[in-house]
Amino acid sequence: MLTTQTVDLSELPARDRFDYWSDLIARDALPQRFESEHAADFNAWLRVTSLGSIRVSSFKYPSLYTQRTPRQIRRSDPELYQLSLPTTGRSVIAQGRRESALQPADFALVDSSRPHEASHSANSPTEAGGRAASITVLVPYSLIPLPRAKIGQLFAARLRSGEGLGALLAHYLLQIAKHPEQYQESDSVFLGNTALDLIVAMLAQQLDATTSLPLEAQHRALRTRIKAFIDEHLSDPRLSPKLVADAHNVSVRTLHRLFQDEPSTVAELIRTLRLNRCKRDLVLLERSVSGIAGQWGFPSKAHFSRLFRSQFGVSPQAYREQARHPRVADDRPGHRDPWVKRHGDDTSVDVDLLDDQPGELRFLVDGQARE
Repeated sequence: MLTTQTVDLSELPARDRFDYWSDLIARDALPQRFESEHAADFNAWLRVTSLGSIRVSSFKYPSLYTQRTPRQIRRSDPELYQLSLPTTGRSVIAQGRRESALQPADFALVDSSRPHEASHSANSPTEAGGRAASITVLVPYSLIPLPRAKIGQLFAARLRSGEGLGALLAHYLLQIAKHPEQYQESDSVFLGNTALDLIVAMLAQQLDATTSLPLEAQHRALRTRIKAFIDEHLSDPRLSPKLVADAHNVSVRTLHRLFQDEPSTVAELIRTLRLNRCKRDLVLLERSVSGIAGQWGFPSKAHFSRLFRSQFGVSPQAYREQARHPRVADDRPGHRDPWVKRHGDDTSVDVDLLDDQPGELRFLVDGQARE
């Protein structure tokens, strides 16, 4: 599991919560001034996940107003960009001469070296448990290969995450923030680098500045856009390396060179992602095997069955039956049931990741989809 730090203020006396929160955030993140309409009973929650040189934080609180002043900047300036993603509630952010009202799942970027302020509150006492929620990422200036003056065009702007690279980045951050237990600590640097590539690619795209990035950063950004395009068009039976290359104004040869150091070629990536979608739908949907295969670009049931068996070691129909009706584990010494995972002294039914609904992680437990 990734190393995380979690703070749940419900474990503290109500009178101590807001002061504790203010001191904690000022010490471990950015010194700021805090206010809240719920300061008398500030029921907040925080989880911080470190991913190499960047840090991802998940917040929940009933309401919060923050202000970073010139005096606080003089006292402590870690030179960071803060990228925020509100997931519930109402929020407003301001820096410089720009102020934006954000909808859930809109990104917003601010500069720690400049004064800024923000407010965020729950929509109602009953929605989402009466708490607003957000995810933030802190990134050092040095890791974003774009001029600060140019990035300044985006400060406090509303950056939509409903499509393209924004959607891919939002989905990725939500996966990590909501389920750090699905990753190993040894994955943290890789996960952080991937998040950073997505952030750089999204900002460059917003600024129409992809060509100003260093060559390797341009290549990473292009690969990121290509992967997002493939993910969005998996159900298109015409999807192929040529279609992908044409959509990004490069030759097929250039496309193959771009992926030569990746674990999979473009064709292999398309096939693997399609098979994973079919694997998911075989459990969740009541459609026929051929119907599911056709939906994800496999018009021939026989060809699909061969590919599925080669990838997962079992036929599509057998996988569906085994996933929906898992066998009871045989606990004889030395016996390892392929459909059961053991965690320490506990034995539990295999948990299978079901990708890929944006902003959502679902798992299969005992044949049922669970959050």
